[in-house]
Amino acid sequence: MRFDPATLVYNDAGLIPAIAQDAASGEVLMMAWMNAESVARTLETGRVTYWSRSRQAFWVKGESSGHVQELVAFRVDCDRDCILVTVNQTGPACHTNRRSCFYTEVRDGAEVEIMAPIEA
Repeated sequence: MRFDPATLVYNDAGLIPAIAQDAASGEVLMMAWMNAESVARTLETGRVTYWSRSRQAFWVKGESSGHVQELVAFRVDCDRDCILVTVNQTGPACHTNRRSCFYTEVRDGAEVEIMAPIEA
């Protein structure tokens, strides 16, 4: 059965959440949005492509920063309303220059930064 991006369940803005996970370590790196075209581009090129809501444009991860996400696997959840991409991540995944966007943990009601930016 051939995969068709139109079979995914998108929100009212035509977007679907996409979670990026490191293929080697299993670490959750980030969450961003895709539309049907960015899904198709990701599968065609092997370079993870998101939809930037702020710029209203395609965003090929690493295109300007060099922090590339090479697609290893593309998974769809049971409701078809969320995507998991496992990737080979080059450099930090977060725009704050951290390995992961999930660098703040809540401990005993307080926010604690658990990951420092990567030194250049």
